[in-house]
Amino acid sequence: MKKIIFSILLFLFSLNISAQHNRERIKTLKVSFITEKLDLTEQEAQKFWPVYNNYDNVTSKIRHEDIRNIRREIRRNIGTLTDERAKELITKINEAESSIHKQRMELSSKLLKIIPPKKIILLKIAEDDFKRKMLEHYKNKGHQRGN
Repeated sequence: MKKIIFSILLFLFSLNISAQHNRERIKTLKVSFITEKLDLTEQEAQKFWPVYNNYDNVTSKIRHEDIRNIRREIRRNIGTLTDERAKELITKINEAESSIHKQRMELSSKLLKIIPPKKIILLKIAEDDFKRKMLEHYKNKGHQRGN
């Protein structure tokens, strides 16, 4: 019995390490992609990355923990969800999304002191392009597995 539990824990631990490695790899690709698209000077980059990384960490936590937990609860309990609890969950989702929006506005405000406004617009375009490329990559990867 102990061997089975140990094996299960080892398996779950390896999945977590693999997921963490993938997140780190994606983050590295994102940094490289944004760096190339924004063409930051060395001075701009030194000031830009700490501000952007803080924003990215905060919003990632909101997306990957807060919103994911809410959605998980909804999926698990959709059949027994009361109207009152549904309203509470809607409020939580709206608060999380509002918090992400607030973080984005704060990022723009901080970045205006660091880089030209045009580069802030280029940042948004680069982020959108990166997301699109990642979705295409995973979509194509799924098709390759299916064949």
